Amino acid sequence: RSRSFFSHPGSGTVGSHDSVNVFLPQDAAQLFQTEGIFPRRMGIDSWLAHRALRNHKCGVFLLNGEEWRSDRLILNKEVISPAGTRKFLPFLNTVAEDFVAFMYRQIRKNTRGSLTVDLYHDLFRFTLEASSYALYGERLGLLEESPKPESQEFISAVETMLQTTLPLLFLPPGVMRWVNNRLWQQHLKAWDTIFSHADKCIQNIYQEFCLGKPRKYSGIMAELLVQAELPLDSIKANVTELTAGGVDTTAMPLLFTLFELARNPQVQTAIREEIRGAQAQGSRELAKLLNAMPLLKGALKETLSLSHAQAPCCLSCTTQQILFQTLCQVGLYSMGRSPAVFTEPEQYRPSRWLGKEDHSFKALAFGFGSRQCIGRRLAEAEMALFLMHILKNFKIDTVFKEDIRTIYSFILKPEKPPRLTFRPID
Repeated sequence: RSRSFFSHPGSGTVGSHDSVNVFLPQDAAQLFQTEGIFPRRMGIDSWLAHRALRNHKCGVFLLNGEEWRSDRLILNKEVISPAGTRKFLPFLNTVAEDFVAFMYRQIRKNTRGSLTVDLYHDLFRFTLEASSYALYGERLGLLEESPKPESQEFISAVETMLQTTLPLLFLPPGVMRWVNNRLWQQHLKAWDTIFSHADKCIQNIYQEFCLGKPRKYSGIMAELLVQAELPLDSIKANVTELTAGGVDTTAMPLLFTLFELARNPQVQTAIREEIRGAQAQGSRELAKLLNAMPLLKGALKETLSLSHAQAPCCLSCTTQQILFQTLCQVGLYSMGRSPAVFTEPEQYRPSRWLGKEDHSFKALAFGFGSRQCIGRRLAEAEMALFLMHILKNFKIDTVFKEDIRTIYSFILKPEKPPRLTFRPID
């Protein structure tokens, strides 16, 4: 245990792992500074078991050591670098615009001229549509009135994979099929469908290459295939992991943010004015437009600080106080609500992120350093563009003013999603 290493540590076990938990930014900084060039992360045994059983490669989310570093350095260029991000921003923007059109269609069906709705499932569809377009260069059509059967099969597979991961999370691989064989088989089938979708997209990209058309940007996977710096099976593994990791983890922060803006109308108005001001500057470059909206970005940071339950962790720390292979976790939920870290922490105040105050290691929803979430820029841009278009077109209200009761289901979710009212802005 590590009581002398951290200010207020906690210790215990997670599954078969001894664990140490830290709750303050200075302790998180000290923890991350112990990591070398090969930071380790705890894998998900059910995902690893599927890869081994089907003879698939693992992506950077599941890899450690030299193989992780080699793949990560290649992926960084297309997925998380500023140059790579700028290329897929128009794809995300198109889907955000289409979601606004989807909302208007729903409103036109309502004689009241507004829409009161639990938006959870629609946000799930939006995030899968947007991330898949950026990754595969193909639209799924999930925002259309009648999505294609293969698209419905794909979204169902992603939902099943996420739902079955939690109950399998801390079961040893050899025990999974015996404890609940039906659950295990559902998990395998879901992953098989996700990998089959990647195979189809790869075939479509190669067909485009063979037609000899002029090259244009057509998504992250196509760029990786053209560069040929990664083996084909590694490209497929990493893109499927990005698909799996970029749906609920983006949809839930959006839902929490919309709720907070609905019950904090003055913040909502301020962000809307910021959006109008940024667009009035006339820049057509999306990256510059997003950079001109710091309050909108602050709203997302505030949501992730208050409502994000995933903890970055490492399995190997080179300190005298922590034993090798001890699971270390940063308690983001506790940190975000701690008066030792934030003034009035439970007040929704996006403006707190705009001042000159030191925010080092206070915003760790995507991790830190070389092992931070590979899909970070994709998720941040997806959420920011979504909010930009929604707030430009709709005023959001809710009759629910109390805090949402939450449950942990692999990520933090509302126990009962709030109903939000969207009214078009003339």
